[in-house]
Amino acid sequence: MYVMHPDTVTPRRLVLRRLSAVVGVAGIVTGVVALIATQLDVDHNIVIVLASVAPLLMIAPLIGAVVSGIGRQWIVCAASLVVLALFGWSVSPLYISGTGESTSANGPSIRMMQANLMIGTADPESLVAMVRESNVDVVTVQELTYQEVDALEAAGLEEVLSHQFLVPYADGGGGAGIYSRFPLSNPRSLDGFSPETLSAELNVGLARPVTLFAVHPAPAYISPASVWAAEQQRLGSYMDEAAGMDNVIVSGDFNASYSNQQFRNLLRNGYTSAADQLGSGLIPTYPTDKSYPAMVGIDHIITKGAVATSLERIEIKGSDHHGLIADITLS
Repeated sequence: MYVMHPDTVTPRRLVLRRLSAVVGVAGIVTGVVALIATQLDVDHNIVIVLASVAPLLMIAPLIGAVVSGIGRQWIVCAASLVVLALFGWSVSPLYISGTGESTSANGPSIRMMQANLMIGTADPESLVAMVRESNVDVVTVQELTYQEVDALEAAGLEEVLSHQFLVPYADGGGGAGIYSRFPLSNPRSLDGFSPETLSAELNVGLARPVTLFAVHPAPAYISPASVWAAEQQRLGSYMDEAAGMDNVIVSGDFNASYSNQQFRNLLRNGYTSAADQLGSGLIPTYPTDKSYPAMVGIDHIITKGAVATSLERIEIKGSDHHGLIADITLS
């Protein structure tokens, strides 16, 4: 009589183990490619998009680790876990409060809102109601159209935020604006950007004004990669020029996620993202008009000198982006 030992590998079990190894290796390759993309500072659309969605692609090595573990492919399983650990290490600053370069601040606090209006289709009444209910002091908007300006005025936004610097477009997503409770000075539309990127100074009662950027560099998936990379670099140059000011706030749709090296290049000279300061983690903000949840975090609020004390993702009704609201204490 032949009795099969429990550890005997049957042909079926052998096939399943080999399949688990294939799944694991595929996950490792996907994860490694995504990791490499996050570290590259190149102007290539595929690399840029891969880096943007790298957090999602990490599902592949996670599945690979589970499947290869079940299949007892221990080396493959361990390699999958190493890939996951490396990615976790790369984004860990976003999950640890106070890991950025922010300084202490003990001045007044202002509440910022960031909102992409999706070519002027965002619901104006809902937006104004949120500004009122949340007691927002300053709003940066992108994809502002003339029609949306009129609709926001009719909904009462200018009654709440009586100071504006607006550069709307008749159509398309190139318009932008700043709505503020505080007086604005030195408003500028910055050179070198395809959608409008604005700057202005907020006069909040301090000895020196707060420098505010309302940013919207070109999107990599529509524009040539070289244009996207050049506008990210140009934004960094403008931020460097303003780094000598006491308080700088950079708010907008950056069309770049934390996993893009070009975005992380902006976080120098004391600039830190609000998510980094607060340990809020990766905050997906786009797209919101699909059947699936937002996948990438391309809307950000960055400060220098000033310190973010809270950060909340909000719904912008009628838009394809989530918005952000941050409380910022000035120095």
